[in-house]
Amino acid sequence: MNDTIAAIATPLTPSAIGILRLSGPGAVGAVDTVFTPFHGGPVGTRPDRALVYGALRDKDGAVIDHCLCTVSRAPHSYTGEDTAELQCHGSPAALTLGLEALFAAGARQAMPGEFTRRAFLNGKLDLTRTEAVADLIHAETPAAVHQAAGQLGGALAHVVDGIYDDLTNLCAHFHAVLDYPDEDIEPFEAEELSAALTVAAEELDKLAATYRRGRLLNEGVPCAIVGRPNAGKSTLFNALLGYERAIVTDIPGTTRDTVEERVNFGGVPLRLIDTAGLREADDQVERMGVERSRAAIERAELVLAVTDGAEAPTDEAGAETSELLELVIGTGKPWIWVQSKRDLSGAIGFAGSYGDAQPAASVSLSAKTGEGLDELERAVAALFPEDAGTQTGAMLTNARQAEAAGRARAALERGARALEAGLSPDAVVADVEEAMSALGELTGRTVSEDVTARIFERFCVGK
Repeated sequence: MNDTIAAIATPLTPSAIGILRLSGPGAVGAVDTVFTPFHGGPVGTRPDRALVYGALRDKDGAVIDHCLCTVSRAPHSYTGEDTAELQCHGSPAALTLGLEALFAAGARQAMPGEFTRRAFLNGKLDLTRTEAVADLIHAETPAAVHQAAGQLGGALAHVVDGIYDDLTNLCAHFHAVLDYPDEDIEPFEAEELSAALTVAAEELDKLAATYRRGRLLNEGVPCAIVGRPNAGKSTLFNALLGYERAIVTDIPGTTRDTVEERVNFGGVPLRLIDTAGLREADDQVERMGVERSRAAIERAELVLAVTDGAEAPTDEAGAETSELLELVIGTGKPWIWVQSKRDLSGAIGFAGSYGDAQPAASVSLSAKTGEGLDELERAVAALFPEDAGTQTGAMLTNARQAEAAGRARAALERGARALEAGLSPDAVVADVEEAMSALGELTGRTVSEDVTARIFERFCVGK
């Protein structure tokens, strides 16, 4: 990290503000080459974080913008290195010329996530906070924002470090007794080891229980909208999105493939999947669509089973509705029975049988008029409530974190079984140290280059 990196930190579209960002030993010198203050000396002579107004020049010295510049010197910066930012007007052409000027002044193009990677390598952020930066950038709901901000503030690291420190104290006591037998050190007892393992295991169990909620906040809940042809699935899909995304006609079988979009509904990030109508199809293309509908149901974590509330009750319709509900129930996924076309139907009722597999809710609505959508919103929100017992930001939010926590828990379980089997404390402590190594991967105390590379794949250039 002896070189200086630079990047455009804002999207390359016309906007009010565009930012050029630098980090490295030559950051201040590079901006002094391309930026001339209108008053006072060069930026390099100004105090940290002072905003300086001046002219930005291209590599040939021609003025391309009037902008603001600020510097933060090591170690008191985001990356822990000397950093600088030029806050320009958001012209993609001007920003590109400015970046080329910085390259000519000795900087190189930053790779995706390289600023945050340097912050991690310089000890400014641990891995949980690093991942929170990416989560915050991609957050789509207020709950996801609060979770990422809490994690960025250290809530998850605090929980993990607490478990890690308790295990460290346990191992330190064991090794102190072992290495200094003549010293007046309290003996290391099996009861102490057993109690510590139990407490740490309980804390890890609580942490593991947060993963489902944390993952869904980040990735969204896969939600399949299923039903017979012309039941109103695509109309509901469009109503939830708030715009016409799927084609809607009176012709049954219009939807031939799955259509996916994301939406914040009831404070829950949903990955909506509009599906082809479920029926026996003669057309090969429609059959393929029906197969994809069934696959969408399998991978969904919430199913909206839509039935036509305006359809005349016939034996055929009843049989097909029962078959649909049996298919949904057979997946074991939480589901909501949605009776559509409330504006057209007369008596509202839910015909059919679902036995012991009750839906989470039964909602009658009109996707065309919006009547009843608020009921559906409340039903969805009730299925994915916030965990009042979990501190904001202290949830596991991705598979890497969950896997590391799982390995730590498994190591403690092996240690507990070894202790029950009467093995010596040193054998049990080896399992404790393995658990500590896994926990260290959560925060970055012990982590491989391959793991960090995968983490920073999510980042954009300039962050």
